[in-house]
Amino acid sequence: MKVVAFNGSARKDGNTAMLIGYVFEELEKEGIETELVQLAGKHPHGCIACYSCFKNKDRRCAVTTDCINECIEKMESADGIILASPTYFADLSTELKALIDRCGMVSRANGDMYRRKVGAAVVARRRGGAIHVFDSINHFFTIGQMIIVGSSYWNIGIGRDKGEVAGDEEGVTTMRNLGRNMAWLLKKLHS
Repeated sequence: MKVVAFNGSARKDGNTAMLIGYVFEELEKEGIETELVQLAGKHPHGCIACYSCFKNKDRRCAVTTDCINECIEKMESADGIILASPTYFADLSTELKALIDRCGMVSRANGDMYRRKVGAAVVARRRGGAIHVFDSINHFFTIGQMIIVGSSYWNIGIGRDKGEVAGDEEGVTTMRNLGRNMAWLLKKLHS
């Protein structure tokens, strides 16, 4: 079994990646393979609404100048998908929004490619707005007929400067519980 996580932060290896790392530690303890894809520096573009994916039905986006088709392939081959974002002006990052829009359109055009995969949102924040980000990510999972994993609290960690989320004890515990719950569900689905 494999879980792929997409870090939508413009900062590579920052707080958002650290939160994913706590989830991954628990998944790996259960023998589940993990892969982190950091969107920082990859400059994914938003959907151009060409609808070629509905015409072509080839499980790919017609725009081939960025990393999105590689991300689509990784999502399709994984058993679980984590989408993670920092909170920017009470919303998700533009990088993650581009990924959601384009991967979502290709999935819908091809019979809901991620149907019944396990999904989890991970959100880093400094102050407010994180629940909106959490909800936005979960909307991707629900419209794609995916199964959302919960934790002991909303999947949010608090920190602004790099490394500060490590001091958010409840956030770290939430991520670890998320990893344990995700591993449990994946094993149940594949038994």
